[in-house]
Amino acid sequence: MPTIECVPNISEGRRTEVINSLATTLRAVPGLRVLDVQSDATHNRSVFTLAGTAEAMAAGIPKLFEGAIAAIDLRTQKGEHPRLGAVDVVPFIPIEGVTMAACVALAKAIAAEVAQRFAIPVYLYEEAAANPARKNLEDIRRGEFEGLSAKMAQPAWAPDFGPAAPHPSAGASVIGARMPLIAYNINLATDRLEVAKKIAGAIRMSSGGLRFVKAMGIPLADRGIVQVSINLTNYEKTPIYRVFEMVKREAARYGVQVLESEIVGLVPSAALTQTAEYFLQLEGFTAGQILENKLAE
Repeated sequence: MPTIECVPNISEGRRTEVINSLATTLRAVPGLRVLDVQSDATHNRSVFTLAGTAEAMAAGIPKLFEGAIAAIDLRTQKGEHPRLGAVDVVPFIPIEGVTMAACVALAKAIAAEVAQRFAIPVYLYEEAAANPARKNLEDIRRGEFEGLSAKMAQPAWAPDFGPAAPHPSAGASVIGARMPLIAYNINLATDRLEVAKKIAGAIRMSSGGLRFVKAMGIPLADRGIVQVSINLTNYEKTPIYRVFEMVKREAARYGVQVLESEIVGLVPSAALTQTAEYFLQLEGFTAGQILENKLAE
């Protein structure tokens, strides 16, 4: 069956009743599978991992918008993660029997629908972007919800769909199509935020670091530590282990140790196989040696 993955991020990571209600709504959509839900109170953000057909996505994503817009008010919402909207970003990812072009078409169709139904501005990004200046999510989201009104007053930032001003409580949303992304965080055994920010600057592509890496340093105040929060946009060309090793080396410059790392949401098995092969120094190892892969054949 043709399968599309969708990883919507909402700006709520603390109220479990809201998160659970949205997950229940999505699970009730025929043909739509909720593979994973992860929430982070410090980021104040939840990430849903969904899989299904284009028809299932077209039925389910508007329901997510309906529930999130009713429950989330960005005028009072605060968290460490940058955000533009109640439903902040909705990427569609081709998995099996689906082309990127089909995901782009789906992104545009759903963007048009939610903009019209909920009077919310929508920007298209990544492969769905009509404007090269809006291809990167961080460029669209710069200024966040608080700066959105002033940003949208500029002709260059008119939305692709919807009204020319932000929704009063739900801001704007970003919808698009892209290849698989790995959300990967590395926690440091220190409370020195400047260290996390310097490391993020050293590893991210926009600052001259590793290609296909986006990163920022944030505090985890409830734990008294800091985090380098990372998105890997192409794990085949910049693998997890390379990022981990560079963060560890950069941290050592400041006398800081890596405490732990975490993966947010789901991850391709190949990304973890790469990492095991590197750290175990396996010679001639192939994915065919993994028991579950062989059984699946």
